Amino acid sequence: MTPPPAAAPPLPALVHHPEYVAVLPPGHSFPMDKYGLVMAALDASGMAFDRRTPDAAPRNWIERVHDPAYVAAVFDGSLTREQQRRIGFPVTPAVVRRSRRVIGGTWLAAEIALATGFAANTAGGSHHALPDAGAGYCVFNDIAVAVRRLLDARRVGRVAVIDLDVHQGDGTATIFAREPRVATFSMHAAKNFPVRKAQSTRDVELPDGMGDDAYLAVLADELPRFLDAVRPDLVLFQAGVDPHADDRLGRLALSDDGLAARDRFVAHACIARRLPLASTLGGGYGADRAAVAARHARSILTLADCYRKTSWPA
Repeated sequence: MTPPPAAAPPLPALVHHPEYVAVLPPGHSFPMDKYGLVMAALDASGMAFDRRTPDAAPRNWIERVHDPAYVAAVFDGSLTREQQRRIGFPVTPAVVRRSRRVIGGTWLAAEIALATGFAANTAGGSHHALPDAGAGYCVFNDIAVAVRRLLDARRVGRVAVIDLDVHQGDGTATIFAREPRVATFSMHAAKNFPVRKAQSTRDVELPDGMGDDAYLAVLADELPRFLDAVRPDLVLFQAGVDPHADDRLGRLALSDDGLAARDRFVAHACIARRLPLASTLGGGYGADRAAVAARHARSILTLADCYRKTSWPA
């Protein structure tokens, strides 16, 4: 008797919503349009995805992480000029809708990853938002809110946040400083924003101008030891592409191939330990928005390709 054909593996999940793009004042430095350009680049790649649309995060989820007074000021539009200056753009109703939708997207990506091994949110990684304030283009900390929701719902017992943005994940580290069920790993340029660093579970500070080979050697030395010590049930990956040599706000010197090698290493390290991974976009800045979007798209494609070649659970 001929055995039945093996079931096809599930398509990698991609979480996206049109509200990820909110209109900012003309000429603003934050590349809000990149979130639409990332989707265009993914469409052009030819890779098939299971496309998912997130709901907006409820206010009570956000208040589990952020000070209710700060949340109220965001929701009702009463943030001061100084609070908005620290965030980096005006917090309009569209920006509030976007922030809630991005949180919902990161949570949904995490839920899908728990079931299938991998999912990507095409926004998120707002790692500078602190308990009582936004900062660095981050209104709410989507990773922290999603993780807190997963813990509250007892979906996971322990979570690792791997943050490879060129900037330290100071908000995430601060929010979870006294939470033993969450371990934070941040590998970033030592002299970049923020000036005052928080304390992650593991911080790896890098010198200006570090290139591919040196960066990958440090990652290979640090990340496996971190994962083996933490033994999480889930990894949230802040996959910022601003370590790239051409990034406007970066101080490192990775190439396109170096970023792809970074992402493959993270995926393989997690797959080897049977860890589901949900990725968020993180930072990426430059005058050539299409080039920045292409880097983000390649990051998602690299991670998705690694996981789709692996039967899950591994």
